[in-house]
Amino acid sequence: MTIGIDQLGLYTPPFFIDLRELATARGVEPDKYTIGIGQDQQAVAPSSQDVVTMGAAAAKEALAGQDLSKLGLLILATESGVDASKAGALYIHRLLGLPASMRVFELKEACYGGTAGLMMARDYVAVHPGKTALVIASDIARYGLATGGEVTQGAGAVAMVVAEAPRILAVNDDSALHADDIQDFWRPMYTDQALARGKYSTEQYIAFFDEVWATYREKTGRTLADHAAMLFHLPYTKMGLKALKTVLAEATPAAQERLLAQYQASIQYSRRIGNIYTGSLYLGLVSLLENSETLAAGDRLGLFSYGSGAVGEFFSATLQPQFRQAVPLHGHAPLLAQRKQLAIATYEQLFADSWPNDPSDYQSEPAWFAGPFVMSGVTGQERQYRAND
Repeated sequence: MTIGIDQLGLYTPPFFIDLRELATARGVEPDKYTIGIGQDQQAVAPSSQDVVTMGAAAAKEALAGQDLSKLGLLILATESGVDASKAGALYIHRLLGLPASMRVFELKEACYGGTAGLMMARDYVAVHPGKTALVIASDIARYGLATGGEVTQGAGAVAMVVAEAPRILAVNDDSALHADDIQDFWRPMYTDQALARGKYSTEQYIAFFDEVWATYREKTGRTLADHAAMLFHLPYTKMGLKALKTVLAEATPAAQERLLAQYQASIQYSRRIGNIYTGSLYLGLVSLLENSETLAAGDRLGLFSYGSGAVGEFFSATLQPQFRQAVPLHGHAPLLAQRKQLAIATYEQLFADSWPNDPSDYQSEPAWFAGPFVMSGVTGQERQYRAND
């Protein structure tokens, strides 16, 4: 049975900042951000947008034309959860009007959560013939104003419908995994801003990639030459390139050129949206499919997923005959082109205007309502979600 991604959805808030302007405001040479880090723009989420509203918007797109009666599983993968107990997936379930007779839950393991959800969905479909699953990877990356991590913030969601005989991508059963208890990145319960040991985290990311790539090669006998493209978790776009370069010498010059060209196609959307944690690897997948004109049915893609703390997984997926009909070239280019650029001062005001981490009521600013769904406020310690009519 072939199981994989049948349909994709992508959403990011309609507001962004230019990172050259941010660099100037922070007294930093702009090339440090655009060349050294590899980021050009950064999505900005107002308080009315969170992992629920963004996840629901991405899922609405992914579910278009799907038979909802077949849907048996909904997973929200996030490290920006809105409640320590109730799954944000249940809010999404209501907003989308999905069937009551299904499993609905949220899972967490830093940026690895999207892959964990995808693999769980694949296993679910394998033992429930005729059923489909919805996996949503939705996050807001926050490190604080004028911090070292500010340039690697972002916001967005990717949704994937997992099914038999998928139109886009068959997820192969060839994973290589590595897990270890390390402290490279974490977010204590008292704050919505992450803590990170940046240099150490980068070193661990690369070490985990080298480990799972070596295991994958030994397990499958495949080399770089067997992969049309290599996709990476992208907290910033230079991170994946650093990992790719550790193994690039294994390929012929022609294969190196091909892999580097496909890598550039895979980072186009990340350069403009930023870090979306659990969805970053799959944002790269959407970007590759929509910005590469050389991919063909039957091509094997390599995917490296990493979640701090830490778990790493490398697996492959195979493009299906209908992938181009399901994912048109530049399909989400209008979504990015229609966004509004914010002045740095306005961005700083939006960043500070976040829902309270205490029992008080809160009203989101209607002037910044955007997208098909909004979090209109907090009343009596209950978050209020509705369609953005």
